[in-house]
Amino acid sequence: MNNSKSDAYAASGVDITAGYKSVQLMKEHVSRTMTDGVMSDVGGFGGLFAPDMAGIEEPVLVSGTDGVGTKLKLAFLMDQHDTIGIDCVAMCVNDIICCGAKPLFFLDYIACGKNYPEKIAQIVKGVAEGCVQSGAALIGGETAEMPGFYAEDEYDLAGFAVGMVDKAKILDKESVKAGDVIIALPSSGVHSNGFSLVRKVFDVENADLKAPIERLEGKSLGETLLTPTKIYVKPVLALMDQVQVKSVAHITGGGFYENIPRSLPAGLTARIKRDDVDVLPIFEYLAEEGNISERDMFNTFNMGVGMICIIDAEDAYKAISCLKEAGEDAYILGEIVEGDEGVVLW
Repeated sequence: MNNSKSDAYAASGVDITAGYKSVQLMKEHVSRTMTDGVMSDVGGFGGLFAPDMAGIEEPVLVSGTDGVGTKLKLAFLMDQHDTIGIDCVAMCVNDIICCGAKPLFFLDYIACGKNYPEKIAQIVKGVAEGCVQSGAALIGGETAEMPGFYAEDEYDLAGFAVGMVDKAKILDKESVKAGDVIIALPSSGVHSNGFSLVRKVFDVENADLKAPIERLEGKSLGETLLTPTKIYVKPVLALMDQVQVKSVAHITGGGFYENIPRSLPAGLTARIKRDDVDVLPIFEYLAEEGNISERDMFNTFNMGVGMICIIDAEDAYKAISCLKEAGEDAYILGEIVEGDEGVVLW
């Protein structure tokens, strides 16, 4: 039993015993993420992981780090903390899959005004679920109680993922050519970007976040906005086993206009027919309520497309079939043409 206790530290607002309780409560969630490579338990000074190198000639580590941004404000207002961790994992692992890497492990960082062990455990529950969805192990993290820096009921959440890919299998956008097709993987909603604008448009601090809204298929605004970011790791890895995936883009902040060009070599443009984009109701509602131009919407949000894969046209049918088997309602979004516009919506 840990008998560490400091009355002086507690008087300053930091309860180290709450930290110990948080660790105990989160262990059941962390245990769900354990994979064969994990060599350490929760509570050590470092997370140990031994990667399986079988079949890999030149291993390359790929890392990604991110947070959840002001979507956290919705979690505070809804007092719902068990899904926001999925967002944190998703924002990291969805990035590293764009290189063709399989996530190996994840670490989280939670900073809070006051450590409520049950709340911290709920946050980690979401992180663990995100790790399970992506096949990554949650091998460590940090919870920092920072009174006077954060409000008592608020916290910040960030994370860090490491994956690995064989050097020969790193996705190379230079292989993309005119005539290739763009495959869309639908998003689950707003994901974790653009929430400063979302919060302003809907005035979330004063809105009824729990009332059903017909425009949102009967769901409440709060439920819709808190829908976790979809994790694409397993479907994309399955696709890479079936066809040659030339390039992948994670559609995050900056929307189509910023992210899709990052997956293209110079001299090529993604040509997308606007009517072919399966836009989710939340984005139509948001554009109307905020009087936001279509250009700004597509330059801020994912608009219903969370990730795109670029493949040879002759592989399109096989790719869509593979993704559907993996649970993704994928469809052809557009094609690659010559030009320097980056993205053309017509």
